[in-house]
Amino acid sequence: MTNKQSLKISITAMFAAIISVSGFVKIPIGPVPVVLQNVVCLLCAVLTGGIFAATPVALFLTAGLLGLPVFSGGTGGIGVFAGPTGGFLAGYFLGAFAAGLIAGKPDIRERKISASLVIRLSLAMLAGLVVMYIPGVIHFSSWALRLSKIPEGKTAFSYAIGACVIPFIPGDIIKCFVAVCVALKVRPVIASYLYSGNTGDDKNQ
Repeated sequence: MTNKQSLKISITAMFAAIISVSGFVKIPIGPVPVVLQNVVCLLCAVLTGGIFAATPVALFLTAGLLGLPVFSGGTGGIGVFAGPTGGFLAGYFLGAFAAGLIAGKPDIRERKISASLVIRLSLAMLAGLVVMYIPGVIHFSSWALRLSKIPEGKTAFSYAIGACVIPFIPGDIIKCFVAVCVALKVRPVIASYLYSGNTGDDKNQ
């Protein structure tokens, strides 16, 4: 095993741990709480970039499935996936994968911040967030319909949008802004360790 392979494994484990710890930041405001974990998943994906991006999230989800208390609020186990927010857990992986592909592999030349870099990382975060919401809304709608939780006068979809999306848009935008700022500083550092000599080609490998 090469030093870079060892570093990739270490970074994967470290980011999975960071995602897990961020799950303890939770503000209950209804059936879907305000969490930090969603954007931390995307941030870790944008920092590593490419196909490798979703690996820390996959490790985090595996730990949760095995029963470790790594999900929001210190929960764990397969039962969490069946709850109202279970779809967002699948969304974490899909959103991270999308964000990593758009952000691309970090490059040491990103030490010089450009407008195109800021735009690309911003699009990566926002696209990842949208992708993350899709399975979350679908699952919440199904859960509410199955358990007859839908308020009178609403459809399952409109209830899900009102409960899972609209109240969180302002906070998610702020969190994404902070995450992009962090990524601009940290990506070149990661590139210097993992991708020294990277010419910018094959950015999604």
